Amino acid sequence: MPRMIKSAPGLAPEAQADVRDTVQIMLARIRDGGDAVALDYAKRLDGWEGSPRVTEAQIDAAEAAVPAELKEALTYAHDNIRAFALAQRASLTEFETELRPGLTAGQRVIPLAAAGAYVPGGLYAHIASALMTIATAKAAGVKHVTACAPPRNGAIDPATLYAMRLAGADTILALGGVQAVAAMAYGLFDTPEADILCGPGNAFVAEAKRQLYGPVGIDMIAGPTDVAIIADRSADPERVALDLIGQAEHGATSPCWLITDDAGLAHKVLDAIPHTLALLPEPNQSAARAAWDAMGEVILCENREEMAQVADTYAPEHLHVQAADLPWWQGRLTAYGSLFLGEETTVAFGDKASGPNHVLPTSRAARHTGGLSVHKFVKVVTYQKVDEEALPDLARATALISHAEGMTGHALTAEARVPQPPFPRVVNG
Repeated sequence: MPRMIKSAPGLAPEAQADVRDTVQIMLARIRDGGDAVALDYAKRLDGWEGSPRVTEAQIDAAEAAVPAELKEALTYAHDNIRAFALAQRASLTEFETELRPGLTAGQRVIPLAAAGAYVPGGLYAHIASALMTIATAKAAGVKHVTACAPPRNGAIDPATLYAMRLAGADTILALGGVQAVAAMAYGLFDTPEADILCGPGNAFVAEAKRQLYGPVGIDMIAGPTDVAIIADRSADPERVALDLIGQAEHGATSPCWLITDDAGLAHKVLDAIPHTLALLPEPNQSAARAAWDAMGEVILCENREEMAQVADTYAPEHLHVQAADLPWWQGRLTAYGSLFLGEETTVAFGDKASGPNHVLPTSRAARHTGGLSVHKFVKVVTYQKVDEEALPDLARATALISHAEGMTGHALTAEARVPQPPFPRVVNG
């Protein structure tokens, strides 16, 4: 049985009802009042005055302020993200097949018309998120992407703005929070209504997406980011500690788990945590320490199969394997947002530049879904066509099933297609 060497005390429950009610009121007011109400929220919550639409001149000025070396890094990351997304798109194929003589069915892959991409900005400037959401939507074939980011110190962070342009955003709005999500969903400020909303954000952004879901699609309900590291005796404890703390800097709500079958490694990692935390500047250090103290766990297992079982139960957003026999782990593990294989493949590579998307399922949602991909920005729809040759058998089966269900109208529509007496009825029950 797995044994806890360090358990997570957790945090005090958040006031979820307050968030839900606040968001519901804001969405209703913005839906009814449109641009004017959204601007009022932007003024009060973001300190933003004037139109939120970012002009080409403003983007040009931001681009000029971004160092050339950072532009090169962003181009490198963008090219990887776009190439991976295009490969995903190529894996989605359209087809048509004749199921029986005269009965044809097929599949089409249709890009969505408009997407809304939220790029968060709080303690950190989430520049890479702009690339992950916008570039993936454009690779899927989305015609119009509206991107929103909250202004920081009176403007969107210049590097974030540059990344939005690089990724292909069609319209950029300097809006944050619920008002940004609502603006994209409702088509405010002369933008098309979004067919899907994507991108991470705080609790208010996540709740706004949840409440809007239905008429509007969403990528997922994102909770706090998390990481799990599987490590055996071959792992470097100093590096494991660094990889845990590197993700913990997201903040106090971010779980970070070590799963190991080696007690010596576990204690060495615990011993390394304090001086690893000391490597971070403030406020990063305080954020990481809060996460490790409240949400950090170290789980000791008997063997690698038990380690895999624990990992599948936790279903982490990021799962990093620093253990021998990587092919075994790749074939065995089944529940994760994204898998990072080998000690050199740090999670930060996936967060920023390696290619696969970093918008990933949290809060154990990896049990049933993967992360953001081109699949979220296309509709896989079906069609069917019936010729005379298939009519007798198809109509008969349909009528019999319909009568058995008590759905006479359905049966009659089938029977009307064949020039013969009605089919016998099968009474259900």
